[in-house]
Amino acid sequence: MNDDLAALSARIDRTNELLQRMLAEVAKTPSTHAIFVDAGYLYAAAGRLVSGTEDRRTFDLDTEGLIEALIDKARTIFADSRLLRVYWYDGARRRIHTAEQQAIAELPDVKVRLGNLNANNQQKGVDSLIRSDLESLARHRAISDAALIGGDEDLVSAVEAAQGYGARVHLWGIEAPEGRNQAEPLLWEVDSQRTFDLDFFKPYVSRRTTATYEAAATRPTRDDVRFVGAQIAAKWLAARGREALVELLPGHPYLPGSVDQDLLVEAEGLLQYSLRGQSDLRRALRDGFWEHLQTQY
Repeated sequence: MNDDLAALSARIDRTNELLQRMLAEVAKTPSTHAIFVDAGYLYAAAGRLVSGTEDRRTFDLDTEGLIEALIDKARTIFADSRLLRVYWYDGARRRIHTAEQQAIAELPDVKVRLGNLNANNQQKGVDSLIRSDLESLARHRAISDAALIGGDEDLVSAVEAAQGYGARVHLWGIEAPEGRNQAEPLLWEVDSQRTFDLDFFKPYVSRRTTATYEAAATRPTRDDVRFVGAQIAAKWLAARGREALVELLPGHPYLPGSVDQDLLVEAEGLLQYSLRGQSDLRRALRDGFWEHLQTQY
């Protein structure tokens, strides 16, 4: 009997030791977050807020700049967490990428997922894609927090699925000029809510008018754009000083949304060429900016 009790006690001690090791490993594992963007909601709500229309054909959205701003915002909110990636959900006929969607897909840390687009330009299958990704990532403990940008009531099941596996879901919305643009049942289910206002979106939405720069202008090389980025970095550093540089460096390779937008606008003015939708040139611009700053640190 004593031998049996001793053996049982030894097994219990061994189990406790294994549990303690597992808990220690879990404690060392960094939290991870992801951003899920329903592009249909984003275009409609941001377009309505900034330019007064939901018609994508009448305004331009600087998706690259906006995604950078959302990543920067998430870094602030989830301070002790790392980004897995941004999931961008949109519709396309026969699920074939448009040129704009292809440019978004080429951005670092961004995954484009496409549903269908019907004859009335309505998205089909996007909500099910969001649910599938949210549920799968939560089930495999790939994320601890999900920032969801959307407003459709059909997303409630996606939220519940992720929460069922222990993930926290945070609903990010866009200010509505009047009323609400997010379903109440969705607001009830999420773990937290946050609304971004006109000032946040204004730099990234512009009415589509006659091009500011001639479409036939010669496309600059990556080296030309990188050099301009370095020029702007030198000017930025001279105006703000080394203290601002020290605050900026930990965010590499990302720039805060306001800095990134100022960089884009100033570069376009110097180059006399629009960099909107030119993901390779935008990256060269940031590379030049960062390279100069890092040589000064």
